[in-house]
Amino acid sequence: MSATLSSARTRAALRTGARLSLDLLLLLAMLAVTLWLLGRMWSVVWPLVVGLLLTTLTWPPARHLRRRGWHPTLAATTVTVAFLLVAAGVVALIAVPMASQTDELTDGVVEGIQRLRDWTAGPPLNIKDAQITSAVDAAMARVQDSVGSVVDTVATGVGTVVNGLVTAVLALFLMFFFLKDGPRFLPWLTRQLPGRLATDVPAVAARSWTTLGSFVRSQALVGLLDGVFIGIGLWILGVPLVLPLAVLTFVSAFVPIIGALFAGFVAVLIALVSNGLTDALITLAIIVVVQQLEGNVFQPIIQSRGLGLHAAVILLAVTLGGSLAGIVGSLLAVPVAALIAVVWTYVREQLSDPPREPEAAEPAASA
Repeated sequence: MSATLSSARTRAALRTGARLSLDLLLLLAMLAVTLWLLGRMWSVVWPLVVGLLLTTLTWPPARHLRRRGWHPTLAATTVTVAFLLVAAGVVALIAVPMASQTDELTDGVVEGIQRLRDWTAGPPLNIKDAQITSAVDAAMARVQDSVGSVVDTVATGVGTVVNGLVTAVLALFLMFFFLKDGPRFLPWLTRQLPGRLATDVPAVAARSWTTLGSFVRSQALVGLLDGVFIGIGLWILGVPLVLPLAVLTFVSAFVPIIGALFAGFVAVLIALVSNGLTDALITLAIIVVVQQLEGNVFQPIIQSRGLGLHAAVILLAVTLGGSLAGIVGSLLAVPVAALIAVVWTYVREQLSDPPREPEAAEPAASA
C-alpha cells in the first residue's frame, strides 16, 4: 500500500521554506544596500582599506619599538619615514638602472622593430613596405578621426593618476594614525557599543586584524617567490637589469593581473631588445610558467594555510571578485573572503551548544 502525503507536514514544510526564503531575501537586500553605501563612499573606503593593508605590513616594527619604550608618536613617525625611504629605494632600484641604459634600450627597440619588419617582408608573410605604409596611414587617419575620444581617454587617465596619488597620500596618513593610536581602538570601541555588541564586535575586529596580517604576509611571500624564480631565469639567459626586473616582479605581485602583465611585458621587452627574439620567447615562457605556478599552486597553498581557507575557495573568490569589480575586486577578493570566514566562524561558535561533559560513572552497588 503506497504512503499518502500528510497535509499537515506539507503545510509546515511550505511555511518553513517560505520563511527561509523571506529571510534570505532580507539578507540579500541588506547586502545590496551595504554594497551601494560602500560604492557611494568609495573615495573614503578605498584609502581606508589601503591604509589598513599598509598598517598590517608596518605594524610589527612599530610594535617592537613600542615594546622597547618608545613613545607611540615617535614609533609611528619612525616607521612611516622608514617605509617611505624603503619605497623610494625600491623605485630608485628599478628606475635608476633602467634610466642609465635608456640609450641602449632605445637603440635595441629600433633594431627590434627593424628586425620585425624584415621578418614580415620575407616568407611566409611577404608583407611589402607599401602595405606597411598604407596600414600606418590608415591607423593615423583613424586616430585623427577619433581625436575627441583620445582626449577623453587621456583626461580619464590623468584623473585616475591624480586619484591614485590622493589615495596614496590619504593611505599614508591613515597608516600613521593607525600605527600611533591603533591599540586604543578596541578599548574605545568596547566603550561605545551597548550590551552584547561590546564583546562581539571587538572580538571579531581582533580576529579580522590577524587575518589581514596573514594575507599581506602571504602575498609578500608569493611575490618573493615570483621575483626569485623569474630573476633566476633571466640571469641564466643573460638578460640585463636582472635585479630591477626581479624587484619589479615582487612589487607588482601586490596588484593582481595588471601587475603581472606589466612586469612580464617589461621583462620580455628588455630580453627582446638586448638578447633577441629567441631569448625573448624563452623569457615569455618562463614568466607564463611562473605565473601559472603562482596562480594555481603557490598562492592558493600559501594563502590557504595562512588564512584558513581552502585553495579552491581562494581561486573562486579571485574569479568572482574580478568579474564583479575588476582589478580592485581581484585585489580585495581574498581578504574579503577571509573576513567573511572569520565572521562566520565566530557566529557559529556563539550559536553552538557547549560540549557536554561526560557523565560520571555511577558507583557500583555495594554488595
